[in-house]
Amino acid sequence: MKIYKDLYWSIISPQSLFRAWEIFKSDKKNKPDVAEFELNLEQNIFNLFRDLKNETYKHGPYKGFWIHDPKIRRINKAIVRDRVLHHATFSVLNKIFEPTFINESYSCRINKGTHKGVEKVANMLRETSKNNTRQCYALKCDVRKFFDSVDHQTLKDILNRKIKDQKAFSLMEEIIESYEKSGTCERERERERVKRCRFLLLTPAKESLLAT
Repeated sequence: MKIYKDLYWSIISPQSLFRAWEIFKSDKKNKPDVAEFELNLEQNIFNLFRDLKNETYKHGPYKGFWIHDPKIRRINKAIVRDRVLHHATFSVLNKIFEPTFINESYSCRINKGTHKGVEKVANMLRETSKNNTRQCYALKCDVRKFFDSVDHQTLKDILNRKIKDQKAFSLMEEIIESYEKSGTCERERERERVKRCRFLLLTPAKESLLAT
């Protein structure tokens, strides 16, 4: 198994951070928090770089909000500064771990995605059913609250098998643990809010049913 060292500078260098910014902002130009960050872009990037270089960086809090797609989902969004660093970290880690993923994994991967995943399923169904001459089945399922349920120690153990740069690993640990530190109390409150939200969404339907 290949071991990777000296990754920290590849993540935190100003060149890496500015490159991460360009990727990050590409589809977020109209977002107020992104526009605010860009007003003092160089200062913000170099402040982030100094914190990383001095090993004083601390991940900021997350902001939670709800979306409907169509089910209700809770999204926890980091501040822009941290999300730029996420992209810089991903650009380094992806080259290491992408080759280890199974070919049939399509979510959140470069040159993969939903449409190619659907095409793959269609091909598998045709092959398994012998061009629709035999019955076959596909299991559709989801991991409930996936990010909330990921075991942080297991994730860090996986990273630590390949990453032998202590500074880089400490940075990844800070990012991973930031979600738990920032979100535990918030998620407890949101569990109660989502119950109320679901009740309110269902109430009109119940009233309409009774009216008929």
